[in-house]
Amino acid sequence: MSTGTLGLREQKKRETRQAISDHATQLFLERGFDRTTIADIAAAARVAKMTVTNYFPRKEDLALDHHEEFAAGLAETVARRPAGESALGAVRRVYLAALERRDPVIGFTGRDFARMVADSPTLVARLRDLHDQREEALARQLVQEAPGDPVAARAVAAQLAAADRLLFRELQARMLAGEAGEAEADEDGIAAALGELARRVFELLEPAIGDYAVR
Repeated sequence: MSTGTLGLREQKKRETRQAISDHATQLFLERGFDRTTIADIAAAARVAKMTVTNYFPRKEDLALDHHEEFAAGLAETVARRPAGESALGAVRRVYLAALERRDPVIGFTGRDFARMVADSPTLVARLRDLHDQREEALARQLVQEAPGDPVAARAVAAQLAAADRLLFRELQARMLAGEAGEAEADEDGIAAALGELARRVFELLEPAIGDYAVR
């Protein structure tokens, strides 16, 4: 089989996966996550149910389709930090950059999507699990860098992950606040507010772990 044929096959797989994801998201927003079935998604995407589950083994992954990137995010941020930067410095820098580009991985999902997630106990539980995976991946990275003191590495990972989780939840809460008339769910305003909050949160961590794992 030629390289060109393999390339076309991979492109077709990516297109099919994206089409399934797009149809699923639309149905979830219209009907709610828990009321939408795999059969509904397969019919909308014009594929077999088995095709849907082959691409997305868990229904939750159709809604939270950045789950792999999310779970690995903190660990990859720390692993890729430049010389002279601490773990805290790397997490702060990458988070603020993600705010600037309104990255959905840190919570810029739009109000309707945030409401869909908040209304589904299944998705709330899955998101909690993904946050735990995110912390565990970071802990493994820090333990790998400092194998002689795994307790300290895990303690630092817990603090960074807690800050990250707090900021994610705060962003989602501000996305939803506009529904109740408490604030306009404006992404620029939310990003500005979260930027100030993030700097405060990371400054609180600075005395304790600011010089930990400087590369």
